Amino acid sequence: MRHRVKGRKLGRTASHRKATLKALSTALIKEHRIETTLPKAKELRTFIEPLITTAKVDTTHNRRKAFSFLQDKYAVTELFETVGPAAADRPGGYTRVLKLGFRLGDSAEMAVIELVDFNDVAPELKSAKKKRTRRAGKTSKPVTAEEEKAEKPKSEKPKTEKPIGDDKKDVEAPSAEVMEETKEAVAETGTEESTEEGAVKQTEDTSAEAESASDDSEEIKKTDSDKETEK
Repeated sequence: MRHRVKGRKLGRTASHRKATLKALSTALIKEHRIETTLPKAKELRTFIEPLITTAKVDTTHNRRKAFSFLQDKYAVTELFETVGPAAADRPGGYTRVLKLGFRLGDSAEMAVIELVDFNDVAPELKSAKKKRTRRAGKTSKPVTAEEEKAEKPKSEKPKTEKPIGDDKKDVEAPSAEVMEETKEAVAETGTEESTEEGAVKQTEDTSAEAESASDDSEEIKKTDSDKETEK
């Protein structure tokens, strides 16, 4: 029977168990938050909290006492300069243990142990595995029209490059003299074109009259020849 037997053996010998608690205490003092199995986390509380109480009073005797447990001078310095002053107004309960669930492989129950004065926000617990459908990467949730519009990228209009000299600053308005000259040139070209069109029409008419006259003379010759043959 285990009457009045304090502490957990953790499946280790006394020296191995003591070394484990030293290593976990050193890590907790330096990092302020560690993840381990639930029995180790609960056993670590009974080991580290008396050391934090000792660190509230910074004396040579207390430093040597903490060093005899931790065997790490850097951890002792951090304990007396950072952790002890932060917990000065707290009468106890310097650590917090939060369960995380079971570890894959050996199904050991995991937990987080942290210093209360350095971790005011609770950590995010590991969420359960999401159910996957047969079609990997596709969800069964219907997509609305607004979500489809948001997913579609906006088509960018092609940027047209302006040719050189198209700016309004580069173009100068023509003067009044230039406008008058252009009007006169247009009028002259218009009369020339009209005379050329009339000459072309006249030549076409004369050619048509000559063709009709030749056709009439041929018909007259044919009629004369027919009459002679009849005689």
